[in-house]
Amino acid sequence: FAGYISQVLKNYTDHACDGEYVSLRCPHRTTISIQSSFYGRIVPSHQMCPSRYPHSYATLVKEDVACSVGTSLQKMLDECQDRRSCQFLVNSRLFGADPCPGTGKYLIVWYKCRPNEYKSKVACEDDKLRLSCKKSMVIAIYSAIFGRTQGGSLECPYQTLGMPMIECQSATALQLMIKRCHGKRSCSIYASTYEFGDPCYPGIRKHLNVIYTCDNTPFLLPVDETQPPAPNSSMEPVGVSTEMALLSNILAAYAFVT
Repeated sequence: FAGYISQVLKNYTDHACDGEYVSLRCPHRTTISIQSSFYGRIVPSHQMCPSRYPHSYATLVKEDVACSVGTSLQKMLDECQDRRSCQFLVNSRLFGADPCPGTGKYLIVWYKCRPNEYKSKVACEDDKLRLSCKKSMVIAIYSAIFGRTQGGSLECPYQTLGMPMIECQSATALQLMIKRCHGKRSCSIYASTYEFGDPCYPGIRKHLNVIYTCDNTPFLLPVDETQPPAPNSSMEPVGVSTEMALLSNILAAYAFVT
């Protein structure tokens, strides 16, 4: 069961250069939940996805390292959201108009694996949240948010005392809920700043929103990281290297600035 939970809670990252296949997969009884996506180029080709053109041609065409396509997230949602696996060939035609012709691009996708059946519970600030499963079943936390989301919560009306409607979330809510409830038949916790800290401006009323599932399966088939499905035997899986970790940090900063 612990192995299954680690697969579900894991944040996956996959990438593919132009002309390569991207392949996303999730364990049994879960489906793909796209978190973010980037298609374009923001680092030089010698750091990622070398140019496929001859060197002489590459010197004539200046490489664009500030190139991004705004439709990449929607494309990934259309292709892969709520499926157990998906695979397609990456090229600029998939994403509409090419913002930087002559520059080799790449796709990076961040996703999680969401249980097929899950429950959602909300507790307003200072109320107690209780989670429980039937006998012989235990709790598996999928996500937890303590703070205030942009859309707010119907259960907990937005109270700002004159503050602007901005999003603020605790960075430790998921870890705390896993520690408190993971693998248990029932658990309870107060949706309070004492438990989660205060990620918002004073006067903003917060809420705790937890998505979880109940499972009685001791373990489920994990994702096989070594043998992704491919249309031909020559395709190799794309790994996440140290350079990819650095690139993820760069893209996170880029997304924040954008």
